[in-house]
Amino acid sequence: MADVERAATLLADGELVAFPTETVYGLGARADDDRAVSKIFSAKGRPANHPLIVHVAEPADAARFASRVPPVAQRLIDAFWPGPLTVIVPRAEGMAAAAAGGQTSIGLRCPAHPVAQALLLAARRLGVAGVAGPSANRFGRVSPTQATHVLAEFDEVVAVLDGGACSVGIESSIVDCSRDHPVLLRPGVLTRARIEAAAGELLLEPDASAPRAPGTLAAHYAPNARLRLMSTQMLATALQMLARESLSLAVYSRSLSLNVAPHVRHRRMPAHPGQAAQELFAVVRELDAEGVQLIWVEEPPPGSEWDGVRDRLQRAAAS
Repeated sequence: MADVERAATLLADGELVAFPTETVYGLGARADDDRAVSKIFSAKGRPANHPLIVHVAEPADAARFASRVPPVAQRLIDAFWPGPLTVIVPRAEGMAAAAAGGQTSIGLRCPAHPVAQALLLAARRLGVAGVAGPSANRFGRVSPTQATHVLAEFDEVVAVLDGGACSVGIESSIVDCSRDHPVLLRPGVLTRARIEAAAGELLLEPDASAPRAPGTLAAHYAPNARLRLMSTQMLATALQMLARESLSLAVYSRSLSLNVAPHVRHRRMPAHPGQAAQELFAVVRELDAEGVQLIWVEEPPPGSEWDGVRDRLQRAAAS
């Protein structure tokens, strides 16, 4: 636990710490110190108006950052915290303005990873109310799910806590609870049906007045290679047409019937959406590190359980 205590001290002193969560690794700074939070934006190259999620040690700590916790947000907190769900609630005046990107709302999450929990509790004992923590990568790039991914991204991170590979692998679902009705702003591994059952009401679609939220830009999660998302038939046709071409190409596909040429780097996508989510970013990073120019990915099958994976791939393909 010495590494955790040292990392907590660094956070209390206003420094950056990368830490594991069950979703992805976060690049953390104490959320109650706008100067410390500004270091996150600088390190990532992230626009200062693009808000961050604040991680808290326990559900009760949400009250430090929220002017109020609406009943629907409380129901979601009771159902899914600690876990891969972020709620957006009205922000307490004078608290975490930089982390909120200047908005009057704030995104809050209580992570389930034991290292994240230990860090947040140790930091709280040193007076840190919560830790702002976007994914620990350059802005718009592929999220990290291993400590080595973080080390490959940054030189200026003071400390990286190694908690192994993230068990969920894609970022949390985000539900806006700051207005009259809950709105799903970003899908994750929690299906819409599960969230609606816990909320006790339907989730609406985002509209023009929705608060800005992490990971919701049209282009995001981009590797250096050009990623293209293709239907099964389109991918099969493209592989058949280009089978003899000497392309710098990688394929990430689910279908067993695809004829992938020996010179094409090929990874099999798991048939289970949870397993696909867990390895998604690691596989894209692995293929990218091999220096391919193109990554062709077979579209996930229909169904809400695939929404989180589909969302990340669509944004990566738009980059």
